[in-house]
Amino acid sequence: MRDFMKSVGTVLPEVPKPEKKPSLNERFIWTGLALVAYLVMATTPLFGLSGTASSTDELAFLRVVFASTQGTLMELGIGPIVTSGLILQLLVGSDIIKLDMSDPSDRAVFGSATKFLTLIVIVGESLAYIFGGALGSLTTNQEYVIFVQLIFASIIVLLLDEMIQKGWGIGSGVSLFILAGVCQTVAWYTFSPFTFTEVSGGPTYVFGFIPAVISDFFSNDLKEVIVRQYMYPSLFTFVLTVVMILVLVYIEGIRVELPITSIQYRGFQGVYPIKLLYVSNIPVILVSALSANITFFARILYNTGASSRWWMGYIAQFQTNSSYPTGGIVYYMTAPQSVSQTVGDPIHSVVFLLFLVGMSVIFARLWVEIGGLNAKAVAKNLMDANVQVPGFRRTGLSIEQVLNRYIPTLTIIGGILIGLVAGVSDLFGVFGTGVGMLLMVDIILQYYQMLLKEQLEEVSPALAGLIGAA
Repeated sequence: MRDFMKSVGTVLPEVPKPEKKPSLNERFIWTGLALVAYLVMATTPLFGLSGTASSTDELAFLRVVFASTQGTLMELGIGPIVTSGLILQLLVGSDIIKLDMSDPSDRAVFGSATKFLTLIVIVGESLAYIFGGALGSLTTNQEYVIFVQLIFASIIVLLLDEMIQKGWGIGSGVSLFILAGVCQTVAWYTFSPFTFTEVSGGPTYVFGFIPAVISDFFSNDLKEVIVRQYMYPSLFTFVLTVVMILVLVYIEGIRVELPITSIQYRGFQGVYPIKLLYVSNIPVILVSALSANITFFARILYNTGASSRWWMGYIAQFQTNSSYPTGGIVYYMTAPQSVSQTVGDPIHSVVFLLFLVGMSVIFARLWVEIGGLNAKAVAKNLMDANVQVPGFRRTGLSIEQVLNRYIPTLTIIGGILIGLVAGVSDLFGVFGTGVGMLLMVDIILQYYQMLLKEQLEEVSPALAGLIGAA
């Protein structure tokens, strides 16, 4: 496999690393250009789709996690990148594919394999979207034209993500695009002036929370905006969104501080912070990607004639022209659609919450091992940075034993917390979904920390390197 992937890696599209590290301003420019390119594609309709797509968004549950937009060049979003990463991480974590992620050559093989699998997933998902009915009824010519557009746009997204990760930009393209998508959703829920009707022929309501408050204030009927059916923005969901943001910011600040000293810079003393949410938002992305893909392909299977099979009822059931499951295992993997549904079907709500929390813990532990965040990898990084823990011998084993007191426990606790926060938020309909809110807050804080480090590097590269390792 290694030889094959090394050969494939030489022909795959690639963004070269910069010969020298760009300045912070240059990286801001490249990051901004990548964001603009994403936003342009997210607002550019697929050519040939006009008048053929259904008004119902069959894949609404995918949009936040995959940073996708219905009927545009970003129909697939970052879905292929996340899906391929999920598959390979599962294969490596279960030792089906044996790679040592601490070995640079094996990491290069993993990178080539991820890109190769991403291209395969791009083709597969494009075909699934076209033939599965997600884009409505299409003629043969429309299918060809839209297929080419989806492939081209998805490869551009892949290269934009690679460009940012290789040092041209700041952070990662996946995080940047998710952040942009969630912020768009939150802004839409808060300020949208457009109207809707809950029942055909019924009264008209303003969608956005703030315009709805203003409209209801002048009509002397504020009770209509306090709680709405389904997950329409209301006073309740607005307050819950603000509360969840404050809770997340507070949890993000909780950490265990391990004292360290520098061998190279005598007199330097500091701490190695181990966050309560040690695994960050990665487990939630992976769980959401897994459940979203299962739901998506179950819907395609249901649409293509399997609905009459006896076993399909155990997997998933769907109503006509609806992407939301009404029964089967997939139903319990999906969040309720309204507060009344959450309260009215407590078994569904509890099972969904337990599923999200349990899978978050599993993926948290898996990511710690695969992502080089386990005690052994962190101890090696500290040793390489000429750092030691006071009171312990300066050996990798000693530091690893100290870290093992905290990292495994915090990994599990972190997985439980992010699963609970995302799950409870989804049950009660926060703006942008619970997963989206968690991702937005975490990504903003990550960018804030990265920018602080980047500014420090421009002033004192040596000190920044030491702090980054510590």
